[in-house]
Amino acid sequence: MPWRRSSDIGPLSDDNSYTAIRRFFTTMAMRRIACGYAYALAVVLTAGVALGAHAHHSFAMFDNENQIKLKGTVTHFQWTNPHVYIELDAENVYSEDKTVKGWTVECANPGILNRIGWKFNMIKPGDEITIIVAPLRSGEPGALLKQVTLPDGRVFANGGPAGPALIQ
Repeated sequence: MPWRRSSDIGPLSDDNSYTAIRRFFTTMAMRRIACGYAYALAVVLTAGVALGAHAHHSFAMFDNENQIKLKGTVTHFQWTNPHVYIELDAENVYSEDKTVKGWTVECANPGILNRIGWKFNMIKPGDEITIIVAPLRSGEPGALLKQVTLPDGRVFANGGPAGPALIQ
């Protein structure tokens, strides 16, 4: 007979104090259960939002509309999570200023790059490569990779999230 209304039960004793007490505690228990579910839902949603925010970052620091083409020598290739990095001494192919600078180029993560054909050992220090990048808006020698041309002529993109190369 749990979950029956007190009016359905009828008089349990000469006074209805037992019914009133039972109704009070039943209502309190249901509130406690409802609050527990609400709390659990809030925790799950908060954790989901926090994980989502931690897992992704913006490409806003890169100037995607003014991509540049660099040609140079790889000094370091780092195949690690959360991003693969290429460091190279390079010059801007289309610029009148042919000064060689040390560039750090951010790529997608190894999982994305593996799926589009990259291998952990395809770029090595000393390789002469040509890359198309979205440079940092700050003007510093850092960039987001859009496309790389290896010494053997093979061309690889950086995966969907980075977007395509807009120049050739």
